[in-house]
Amino acid sequence: MSQTRDDNPLDLLRDDLRDFAGYKSARSDTRSGRVWLNANEAAWPSVADCDGAVRRYPDPQPAALRAALARLYGCKPEQLLAGRGSDEGIDLLVRAFCRPGGDAIAIAPPTFGMYAVSARLHGVRVVETPLRDGADGFSCDFDALAEAAEREGAKLVFVCSPGNPSGTLQPLAAIDALARRLSGRALVVVDEAYIEFADGESATTLLARRRNLAVLRTLSKAHALAAARIGSVIADADVVAALQRCQAPYPLPTPCVNLALRALGEVPGNTTKARVATAMSERERLFQALRALPGVRRVYPSQANFLLARFDDAQAALDALLDAGVVVRDFRHAPGLGDALRISLGTPEQNSAVIEVLGRALRRDGVAA
Repeated sequence: MSQTRDDNPLDLLRDDLRDFAGYKSARSDTRSGRVWLNANEAAWPSVADCDGAVRRYPDPQPAALRAALARLYGCKPEQLLAGRGSDEGIDLLVRAFCRPGGDAIAIAPPTFGMYAVSARLHGVRVVETPLRDGADGFSCDFDALAEAAEREGAKLVFVCSPGNPSGTLQPLAAIDALARRLSGRALVVVDEAYIEFADGESATTLLARRRNLAVLRTLSKAHALAAARIGSVIADADVVAALQRCQAPYPLPTPCVNLALRALGEVPGNTTKARVATAMSERERLFQALRALPGVRRVYPSQANFLLARFDDAQAALDALLDAGVVVRDFRHAPGLGDALRISLGTPEQNSAVIEVLGRALRRDGVAA
């Protein structure tokens, strides 16, 4: 059964924000002119700004960037809100849809920590339905997640796909069914920060029939622009407009916008695709090498640009890598991952160094034991 147009996701907005107009900045309205004296900007550029590009406040939603991102993600520009990485998108969603002290979000840990952080900063409860750790890796119990969201009245349900740190790509059919079930009750937010590294379609393909769906994308990972902080929320156009009213006046610095536009050009785009293909090949090489090492309990299949591995002695593995100057992410603080490290994919040479260092350390420890 398809979602009807009567299921308006704006009905899920906080009541006190239904008529909220937000802040109207000097760049909010389209104007033409020769002398710009409407924004209290400096009359002269900084001596450190050679071409005078940053004296003016930036466009809150640059049309060229919005159009380029919409082409990249297969949506309409009005369905996309650009912001400061996926983190801002998460924060805006919680801010706009969840009443402090009253509403909740639902998550499936282990997962990206910013969902819970944003909820806590806004005084919003966090409902957890843990991922299932099975023979094929981590999987989401979508029925249990939906039941928890319904029981606790969650306004947002976050699904990280591919998961961080699990690396699991969740089935689109299951995401579709979840959004259909929660229509009129919750917005399903699919975080696709790593989707470029996956063998599967984006949840943006579901937007035409699921108005209560939002998708998070970023240029930080595959496009190598982490410091530029360019992320997107892709959703129903009315949801995007509501989020923009909750956004800070000037979220996108001009130098970052210009860098992103250059990176999305044809030549850099082709390079990105080639490097993603290399990363996927390296992921398989590192996966096979790690799982063959003594002292490695398990390496999880991944559709992202990292691998999650369990060790007999995670501290020894971590120490060996650090002694060799290789920094990985310690995940032993996460529930159920007390023996796990997350290893991001590097260049082929860097991945070989990880294999060599761990192979030497783990084999030595195995002999010593």
